[in-house]
Amino acid sequence: QVQLVESGGGLVQAGGSLRLSCAASGRTFSTYAMGWFRQAPGKEHDFVAAINTIGGSTYVADSVKGRFTISRDNAKNTVYLQMNSLKPEDTAIYYCAAGSRSYYLTNPGAADYWGQGTQVTVSS
Repeated sequence: QVQLVESGGGLVQAGGSLRLSCAASGRTFSTYAMGWFRQAPGKEHDFVAAINTIGGSTYVADSVKGRFTISRDNAKNTVYLQMNSLKPEDTAIYYCAAGSRSYYLTNPGAADYWGQGTQVTVSS
C-alpha cells in the first residue's frame, strides 16, 4: 500500500514558477514508476511527466517540454514537479500517481495509487 500526498500548489502569475512535491508513505516507493497528471474542469486526466523507478530517465508531455521537470528522491520518498514559465492553460488540479506495471507511468489507467491532488492556478 502506498499513500501519496501532494503539496506546493497555489496561485501564480503567468511566467512564474511553482514546485510541486508528492510525498509517499511505505518502504516500496523506489519500486514504483511515478507520474504527474493534471485535470482541468470538465476534462480527463492529462499526462504531464513521468519518471522511472530509480530516477535516471524522464519523459514529459509536449505541452510542457522545456518548462516542466520531474525528479525524485528515493531516500526521501518524494517526487517533484518543477514548473517554470507557467501559462494560464496550465491551470488544473495536479495529481501524482504511482504505477508498478510500466517503465513510464504515462497512462492514468495504469496507475496503482493516486494522491488527492493540488490546485494550480495561473493568472494572465
